[in-house]
Amino acid sequence: METQSSSRKSLRKHAGLLNYDEDLAFESIESHLGDLPKRRTKTSEDLQKETETEAMIAFSLGFPIDALLEDEIEAGVVRELGGQEQNDYIVLRNHILAKWRANVRSWLSKSQIMETVSSEYRALMSSAYDFLLSHGYINFGVSSSVKEKLREEPTEGTVLIVGGGLAGLAAARQLLAFGFKVLVLEGRRRPGGRVYTKKMGLKGNFAAVDLGGSVITGIHANPLGVLARQLSLPLHKVRDRCPLYKPDGNPVDERLDSKVEYIFNELLNKATQLRQTMGELAGNISLGCALETFREMYGVARDKEERQLLDWHLANLEYANAGLLSKLSVLFWDQDDPYEMGGDHCLLAGGNCRLIDALCEDIPILYEKIVQTIKYGSEGVEVKTSDLQVYQADMVLCTVPLGVLKNKSITFVPELPKRKLKAIERLGFGLLNKVAMVFPYVFWGEDLDTFGCLNEDSHRRGEFFLFYSYHMVSGGPLLIALVAGEAAIRFETTDPVESLHQVLKILRAICTGIYGPKGVLVPDPIQSICTRWGSDPLCQGSYSHVGVGASGSDYDILAESAGNGRLFFAGEATIRRYPATMHGAFLSGLREASCILAASRNRHGDPVKGLPKRLEQCKVYLADLFRKPDIICGNFSFVFDPRTDDSKSLVLLRVTFEKCSAIIDENTSLGELRSGFLQHENPCLQLYAILTREQALELNLVSGEDAKLKFLYRNIGLKLVGVSGLGAAGNSLVSGIASSRRGRCKNLSAVV
Repeated sequence: METQSSSRKSLRKHAGLLNYDEDLAFESIESHLGDLPKRRTKTSEDLQKETETEAMIAFSLGFPIDALLEDEIEAGVVRELGGQEQNDYIVLRNHILAKWRANVRSWLSKSQIMETVSSEYRALMSSAYDFLLSHGYINFGVSSSVKEKLREEPTEGTVLIVGGGLAGLAAARQLLAFGFKVLVLEGRRRPGGRVYTKKMGLKGNFAAVDLGGSVITGIHANPLGVLARQLSLPLHKVRDRCPLYKPDGNPVDERLDSKVEYIFNELLNKATQLRQTMGELAGNISLGCALETFREMYGVARDKEERQLLDWHLANLEYANAGLLSKLSVLFWDQDDPYEMGGDHCLLAGGNCRLIDALCEDIPILYEKIVQTIKYGSEGVEVKTSDLQVYQADMVLCTVPLGVLKNKSITFVPELPKRKLKAIERLGFGLLNKVAMVFPYVFWGEDLDTFGCLNEDSHRRGEFFLFYSYHMVSGGPLLIALVAGEAAIRFETTDPVESLHQVLKILRAICTGIYGPKGVLVPDPIQSICTRWGSDPLCQGSYSHVGVGASGSDYDILAESAGNGRLFFAGEATIRRYPATMHGAFLSGLREASCILAASRNRHGDPVKGLPKRLEQCKVYLADLFRKPDIICGNFSFVFDPRTDDSKSLVLLRVTFEKCSAIIDENTSLGELRSGFLQHENPCLQLYAILTREQALELNLVSGEDAKLKFLYRNIGLKLVGVSGLGAAGNSLVSGIASSRRGRCKNLSAVV
């Protein structure tokens, strides 16, 4: 899995982000925390400054500055939303996050926090700490202090993890720390999945090359940066300078380069305006179609060299998304942009295997176990592998790539929910390939990390269009050529010798263009490797993107659990904010470990952190929401999610029945329900369902309440349930809508 990355800053038109310099932030924190025994001894000015710094750090980690996450609301971290207690909680939460980020090598305990927090806030601090710990925001990773917390004897249930990539390994470590018994089933002979470091070269001249995921995109707040700090591993900033060369090897004129880069960004702006104007009507339009239409409409990039330059930018865009522009949704292709990690893009010295190896330590993994069947039900799960071995557990976490799910390489029994199957179908899964070459010496200049090459043919624009120099981090003279877009697909069936010949031809043309015919000679490589990620049966592609007809909501649907808390999903294609990235995969593993912990406690009736508390809270939120539904049609009421107008966004449906004793199924009419009265105090029965906005509007058009009920069962395939039947996903939706309706409280109080 390659990550979205480019040292060309024009890759995307970025939204304005509030980022912070991590090193400066830590210096600020340490200067405040220092040797002072109590934060409450500081001046109000010091407290305000520290609170603002901590709020920025929390924001960079994905927390709202002045509101709660949906997960926090669902967990019931405060007794009442929107009040002073919530303000106090937010300040405490931010303080805990900042305190651990200042020293990620140490385990942060409650007693350490209480040294800087007033005793009157002990209970609220404990609530914030428990949430952050169980959800993987603090005390995660591979430091010795974290390893000491891995429990030798399990106290929770058993979990099978399918896939030993970043998502699976992150989840495994968390679950072991939570007290679960864990077993990872990995189909390859190695861990890491699409993160694969290979040693190349000859004895005495080795180099480590990342053939899959390589660039850590945005080092600030990045959990992979945390792992690197814990291991004291050096990181190399990918330098911004990226000169471009014509097909004949001559440098591209800088003024022309700037002109076409401006045109490229303006075309992206026009595509953005198009979706703002058309809204969901643009749902079936591809980004590629929109860009080409605007290029022709405005008559730009018509001459040969300008078109070749524009093609380079388009190839770079296809690299970032691992997909053809003709298949990217113009509506949602960049839906994750507002959440991109800030800071430099970096390469890890020695390769990302150093992170993988550390994450594998003390994790029970069985290799060459290709999973064929996953059965899940009320009694637990059963996983069958290609060698006919059968493994049983309480729960299973599936972390296989989206390409494997698309190809239906694993049989799920029962079949996955229809909405998940449709999301798998809608999301795109593209391709990026590489040619890695180790040379006898560095001939391309040590002041460059990247350089690009234009192509004469638009259909071959992604063929060896960008070169990465790894000599600063690999331990040897290593160069990588990237293959994106249509070229990446053809590359899968091209003879590697032919591909290498073409790469060397390009490099020799560039050197001749720079140094002249008697200049630097390009030697033959000592060793070369051509990747074929699309032909690999255990991934069948590189990473995900939002295809035409899909939306960011499909990532959320893919992340939903199934089987009443028995089957879970993680991986880069399950995390809406950070898809197609290594850190996204890692974070999804931490997220699912938390979900598995919650599901286990729900099942065993944990009196503190289990279902009862959240269930009662969900009932309160539902009652409040349906006091003012968005649509009322007889006994049918609908509450939409105010945070989005996406047709695939989720909607709450409530159907109110007069007190009845009838069994509700697809053949039940409202008349039959009304005739079966129960003799108890409740005046009515209220049942719920979760459907998409599109389905809700369609259901609302059906005439007659009996017809609506049958349409819900037969056409949409949903059944009505009680509050408890909404599950974790339903509780999260209810909490999120409730929070959004209440609005965000704007005042932060420095309570510590």
